[in-house]
Amino acid sequence: MSPISARKSYVFTSESVSEGHPDKLCDRVSDAVLDAFLTEEAHARVACETFATTGRVIVGGEVGLTDKHALRTMMERVEDIVRAAVRDIGYEQDEFHWKTLKVQNYLHKQSAHIAQGVDRDGAGDQGIMFGYACRETPEMMPAPIQYSHAILRRLAEARKSGKEPKLGPDAKSQLTLRYENGKPVEVTTIVLSHQHSSESQTSADVRAIVEPYVREILPSGWISDKTEWWVNPTGTFVIGGPDGDAGLTGRKIIVDTYGGAAPHGGGAFSGKDPTKVDRSAAYAARYLAKNVVAAGLADRCTLQLSYAIGVAHPLSIYVDTHGTSQVEEARIEAAVASCMDLTPRGIRTHLGLNKPIYARTSAYGHFGRAPEADGGFSWEKTDLVEALKKAV
Repeated sequence: MSPISARKSYVFTSESVSEGHPDKLCDRVSDAVLDAFLTEEAHARVACETFATTGRVIVGGEVGLTDKHALRTMMERVEDIVRAAVRDIGYEQDEFHWKTLKVQNYLHKQSAHIAQGVDRDGAGDQGIMFGYACRETPEMMPAPIQYSHAILRRLAEARKSGKEPKLGPDAKSQLTLRYENGKPVEVTTIVLSHQHSSESQTSADVRAIVEPYVREILPSGWISDKTEWWVNPTGTFVIGGPDGDAGLTGRKIIVDTYGGAAPHGGGAFSGKDPTKVDRSAAYAARYLAKNVVAAGLADRCTLQLSYAIGVAHPLSIYVDTHGTSQVEEARIEAAVASCMDLTPRGIRTHLGLNKPIYARTSAYGHFGRAPEADGGFSWEKTDLVEALKKAV
């Protein structure tokens, strides 16, 4: 049981980081490489890691295509993929510019010893994956992380549209919410650090830009005279992104998932093709937990899956409804196992994961997003509700 599950009144904090944060930039590059390979071949194998620092992006890891000529061509495209991703995020700083940065590509062919287990429809690695859903927001996500994401996403939209040209790509948000009777009712603290264009801008100047967007996103009545605001609390924030701090793929796994309100198995998502259960099974676990809640079987649901490398079926399925269900959790466990094929192949097929749908997941959360027409965020659908009700 999670440490907050038994309490009715408490405060809880979650953070988000923007697409221009150094680690998120690396996630974006890794997922952009993945999407490019999946566009070339639906069953491409990719495990791409990215490191970024002043004026430099380094890409490494393993990739695989059945066509050797196509693989060579894709390797030649990697530098252009990196530059396009950095350009879209918006970096045109003196020491980190999409045109002038140096790109080093150390991708290599996938290990045959790893491939042999996956080729037999087994999992690409061992591991544990968690999914979570609750009734705090319409998206069935914990409120602190959902609104932390929404604030930064809205500010990014304003920046990219040209409406807020004084804002830079790098930003972080953090919300502390007060809960009464298990429901969020008030924002006690708002923390927002946002890169800006001029050293002459003060923290008050930046707050004047961002505050209307924060108020637009948060539910009415949550901000009061007692709410503490910390906008750029250290002062100047002109040097941002990898020029200010190095970035690495996979270092924001709590930001990517539930903001600390639920367990995380430890595996990062970005840069990994869907044969890797770190990614696909975590998506499946969220999908199942969300459908359990949407079906009215519980108000909160934590679901764990576990796998072994080369083994197809999950080794275990665990459900915790945190005392919010009238249905025995063992019955829910049996129901989810009967309603969805939880082998790696079954997950990929059910959720349609062999598509170039991953670059969009690399910032503002992998969960709590609307399903898209081309298959993006398919794990956010609630189309398993009737099957679960019938199975229980």
